[in-house]
Amino acid sequence: MLAAILLGGQVVVHLLQGKVHRRNTISQMSVVGPQSLLINTITAAFVGMVFTIQVAREFLNFGAGSAVGGVLALALARELSPVLTAVVVAGRIGSAFAAEIGTMQVTEQIDALYLLRTDPINYLVIPRVLACGLMMPVLTLFSLLIGMSGGLLIATTQYNISQSVFLESARSFLGLWDLIHAMTKGSVFGTLIAVIGCSWGLTTSGGAKGVGESTTAAVVTSLMAIFIANFFLSWAMFQGLGNAAL
Repeated sequence: MLAAILLGGQVVVHLLQGKVHRRNTISQMSVVGPQSLLINTITAAFVGMVFTIQVAREFLNFGAGSAVGGVLALALARELSPVLTAVVVAGRIGSAFAAEIGTMQVTEQIDALYLLRTDPINYLVIPRVLACGLMMPVLTLFSLLIGMSGGLLIATTQYNISQSVFLESARSFLGLWDLIHAMTKGSVFGTLIAVIGCSWGLTTSGGAKGVGESTTAAVVTSLMAIFIANFFLSWAMFQGLGNAAL
């Protein structure tokens, strides 16, 4: 974590100096975004369906079936979509960053970059941080839409909740700030994943065994950071009494 904090500070300094490798950034955005859509879509769809199954029956027993769509929308926007998308990206992208850069480290390719007067922070780290920070909000919103679609499918086919009631409930419960908060969480989580994955890669040693250990550690550390950051972000964004259900 100390290495990740130091690396994060270096990234901020380099970004303030305007040192961005645009071609690498666009390439990494393609890896983080479009190539993660399939697994993100499958995860979001089944999460939305499972949540609806768990909630709809109980709400119908209490005569509150019209609130199912709104509760699902709030749960997805505030917690499920940002966190689960981050978990998927941490497993797929964070591990890839650590393995790729770790392999470069143990095979002395990082030293070769220094000999070519190329800063690894500019060439390797910043494009990955920007890619994750920019694409994670997009993936989070996409996850929200797919999750709502999955929930709507279950609500209409299994619990006879009309589509108009479901969507109106979601519209009345969900506010613009909930979407902004979801995107903010996604950007923060994406930045954490990239910084932690790159820091473990740059500190890899011990050959192939070290690469494997760094990859595992990057995923575990990223997940811990996501859950801890999620608590503080949720506390800052949603503490106190809300008015969504009024």
